[in-house]
Amino acid sequence: MACRLATLLPALGHSSTLPAAAAHSAKLICSKPFSGLAPLRSVVQSAAGAPPRTQQQQQILAVRVAGCRAMASSTDSLPDVSNLTIDVSAGPKKALISLSDKKDLDVLAKGLSELGYTLVSTGGTASALEKAGFEVTRVEQLTSFPEMLDGRVKTLHPAVHGGILARRDLSKHMDSLEEHGIGTIDVVVVNLYPFYSTVTAPGGCDFDKGVENIDIGGPSMIRAAAKNHKDVLVVVDPEDYSAMLANLRGEGTEESNETFRRRLAWKAFQHCASYDTIVAEWFWRQTVGMDSWSPPPSMSVPLSLKQVLRYGENPHQNAAFYVDNSLAEVKAGGIATSIQHHGKEMSYNNYLDADAAWNCVCEFTIPTCVVVKHTNPCGVASSESDLLEAYRLAVRADPVSAFGGIVAFNVEVDEALAREIREFRSPTDGQTRMFYEIVVAPKFTPEGLEVLKGKSKTLRILETEPSKRGRRSLRQVAGGWLLQEADDLTPDDIDFEVVTNKVPTLEQVEDAKFAWLCVKHVKSNAIVFAKNNKMLGMGSGQPNRVKSLQIALEKAGPESKGAAVASDAFFPFAWNDAVEDACKAGVAVIAQPGGSMRDQDAIDCCNKYGVAMLFTKLKATKDKALEVIGSRTRDYTRHVSEDQEAKDEDTSTEHAQPIVLKFCAGLYYE
Repeated sequence: MACRLATLLPALGHSSTLPAAAAHSAKLICSKPFSGLAPLRSVVQSAAGAPPRTQQQQQILAVRVAGCRAMASSTDSLPDVSNLTIDVSAGPKKALISLSDKKDLDVLAKGLSELGYTLVSTGGTASALEKAGFEVTRVEQLTSFPEMLDGRVKTLHPAVHGGILARRDLSKHMDSLEEHGIGTIDVVVVNLYPFYSTVTAPGGCDFDKGVENIDIGGPSMIRAAAKNHKDVLVVVDPEDYSAMLANLRGEGTEESNETFRRRLAWKAFQHCASYDTIVAEWFWRQTVGMDSWSPPPSMSVPLSLKQVLRYGENPHQNAAFYVDNSLAEVKAGGIATSIQHHGKEMSYNNYLDADAAWNCVCEFTIPTCVVVKHTNPCGVASSESDLLEAYRLAVRADPVSAFGGIVAFNVEVDEALAREIREFRSPTDGQTRMFYEIVVAPKFTPEGLEVLKGKSKTLRILETEPSKRGRRSLRQVAGGWLLQEADDLTPDDIDFEVVTNKVPTLEQVEDAKFAWLCVKHVKSNAIVFAKNNKMLGMGSGQPNRVKSLQIALEKAGPESKGAAVASDAFFPFAWNDAVEDACKAGVAVIAQPGGSMRDQDAIDCCNKYGVAMLFTKLKATKDKALEVIGSRTRDYTRHVSEDQEAKDEDTSTEHAQPIVLKFCAGLYYE
């Protein structure tokens, strides 16, 4: 028992200071108003009836009795306590309540009072209980020590933690309580200072205010009660009040008393762990800077269960979906915080596909439709003036893949668009209505929503906030996690370097930019053909780039002539390979990261066929070691021998000097 309370000892805990502490306690407590001491009747008895006590016991009791006498002297309505002492073996069980979130406090207090529990409380919770008409024992009355340091110290006292941590099945623990004049506490209902809402409030808060909203006493009581859950019920969630009261009444439930207590203890520890995780994240961001890319030496991620899924990626796998409660995700938008207006519950694959569609469509600044199948965009089209036609073009890019896919828009879906989604026939036969798993958009008009609901009972309709830039990306590997910055690059962040004799026109550059935005979201090896703000075809996920190009070319068909091609990584070969295949198909411009030791072959091939080629570039920042970075922000190291470098230098004068095109408001200049 002593080791459980070793650090929870104020100055009055030392026997040599007890006489002075008694006088100090009486003086301070007398100066603080109390609304009533009726609950003290349950914890005191006549000194004549008390068992013999040691000198140390008498000294400890003297402190607490001094507090009682001081408080009693402030009111005429209390009984004479001049001859009273404290008896820890008598009185009803106690429930300690300290809440920031006071939801259903009256229900909790009524239930506990009816079960005969003495309500012990602090500060605002005690005042709320008294205002509601409940008798309350304030913590100061248990400890005979006042709240101090502007509320920083209220419950950090052996009279509180001893009563929580004492094991009832160990006689030495109970004897220790008896020796020190401490009563047991049997129920602890606590939730914590609103740190999360304070630091995420509009406009934020300064550092000192954030620090003052870090709870200390609350987590200490919660952890103590959870550790001793066999004897103490701990509740941190108002949703558990009814179940706890039922358990105390002995009403039967599906789980045993032991399992119930363990579940509440787990919830208590998790509550504290999530709280501490958010505090630690906030402190790290305050230390290194809110916008700094500086991975912490260790980190935790606070997750809360949103949905138990029917199955995982495959029917034989169990699965669940969690929401990330990190500060970095506050008001960050995205599929996890979507409002589902209609349809079947989301599945594991639904979440993956919807996320891919939403991340892609949010990249575009003009009204756009994206169709996704198995996390790959199979159709993309944009239009400033005719979103209905953009939707049709997105589907026509690959109608076979679009059937059963996810449709995403970056603008509001009104009645006209909703009707087109509902009635549009598959381009493959002109008769079959297109079927979709999900429609996701930032907003739906009431009329549009009703029309879409009429398409299918199972169609999932998601209203989703746009995803913000600058968030982090976590990905699990066996035994670890990969952390990286989100890929927020847009064409405005890229210098497109013309490396061929042919310089693209403004329209061709715009096509290349559009293709580049699309290919960014296609699984590697990724190739996209695009023209006039629409995807013509894409090839994805192939082990070699030439096969991806062939697939994209097949889907684009005759429209590939004069189109732009974007590749998510460099072309390792050109002649009789992907680059030459694209050139032979009549494309106008090819955009790629560059970085291959055979880049010159690709340039020579394009020069032969009169095709423009653009290299994408991003200047190195901070610790980035290389200048050339691909469309997925990859670093490429050129492993070129000295002889090859010399050869490149010797022949470089035969080719046109690079031209860097910069884009601003749709214009470009050299």
